[in-house]
Amino acid sequence: MLIDLPLGDFLDELAADSPAPGGGSVAALAGALAAALAMMVANLSAGAEGTGHIQSRGGELLGSLKRCIDEDTAAFNAVMAAFKLPKTTTEEKALRSGAIQEAMKKAAALPMEAAGFCVLAMELALDALRCGKASTASDAAVAGRMAYAGLWGAVYNVRINLASITDGDFCAAARDQVHALLDKSQELHAILTALADEKIAQ
Repeated sequence: MLIDLPLGDFLDELAADSPAPGGGSVAALAGALAAALAMMVANLSAGAEGTGHIQSRGGELLGSLKRCIDEDTAAFNAVMAAFKLPKTTTEEKALRSGAIQEAMKKAAALPMEAAGFCVLAMELALDALRCGKASTASDAAVAGRMAYAGLWGAVYNVRINLASITDGDFCAAARDQVHALLDKSQELHAILTALADEKIAQ
């Protein structure tokens, strides 16, 4: 599993000439780093109001995003496997086409899930910025930025997969969900940026 690799090995695997792991796994990793960093702020500020929530919620988010790192790569590999199915007969072509579409839907749904987790990580970072010790403000701000980057990384992966999906209703619902997540993230990003500028001298 990717999540079990030493950091250096993970980076080497990422840099290799294979398409997976790729941007989707990196987006989930960014969200996981954000959740972990928010938890660090809470642990360093233990006892302050709100830190208990960050520790418990952060643990759940961290587990979910760690799972997404590997599942995104697995979803991509499933798409590649579907494309390799035989296509000699009419029946084989139909089965292959159906398998590709189902795999593409899963490949779009997984980063969508990660995007939602990243928005929650942004909320957690904002909580950490609000209630953490003054000396941890930069850590909480970095957590917010990482979660925002993860959100956008996940959204890009949703969008590129939707381009290959023929189910119009599925795509429309997914795009609506993306828009809702982006609207929420923009709101959180503005608040995080303003608060970080207030707490960290320029």
